[in-house]
Amino acid sequence: MGDGTTSEGDFHAALNFAAVMDAPVLFICRNNGWAISTPTAEQFRSDGVVVKGRAYGIRSIRVDGNDALAVYNAIRVAREMGIHEQRALLIEALTYRVGHHSTSDDSTKYRPVDEIEHWNKKRNPMTRFRNWIQKNGWWSEIHESELRSGARKEMIEAIQMAERTEKPPLSELFSDVYDVLSPNLGEQESLLRQTIQRHSRDYPPYLPM
Repeated sequence: MGDGTTSEGDFHAALNFAAVMDAPVLFICRNNGWAISTPTAEQFRSDGVVVKGRAYGIRSIRVDGNDALAVYNAIRVAREMGIHEQRALLIEALTYRVGHHSTSDDSTKYRPVDEIEHWNKKRNPMTRFRNWIQKNGWWSEIHESELRSGARKEMIEAIQMAERTEKPPLSELFSDVYDVLSPNLGEQESLLRQTIQRHSRDYPPYLPM
């Protein structure tokens, strides 16, 4: 879950329930500082998320979310505690979201570009981990190149296979949940079909109508 989730009522109900029932549950919160465009400073005044777990009587751990080894060790220890002590635990991983929240989001509208670039270049967890394994002689630029080349080849093959797979009919977007299509879903299906017909060049010709 993200930091924004901790502002929802379900989060608090889940933590309280898990604590009272001694449920062996591991809650992991990725606190990246932003709930879409809302910064954590406008979400809560507490010291992050870790104190929320403690408030419900749940053992809670805060870890550097940009440190792969620290995250691994924290989760490993928390898992062992949960199994052997039969109790709930919460891990708050402090990190930063360098990308946009979604394809419809432009995060440069609410935070400076140089801030994003700083975290992406100076604090990037992938770069930190790669530097560490290279320093230990376990990785090299040759390994990196071979891995990227192999991964790219596998990805292209998977995409080509998916493109050759027969596509399900458009109606299955709306008929896979309810036995009888509800009026609002029927209206959505009708509007979608009209949109596809009106803008046929923007949709693949092999789309089963």
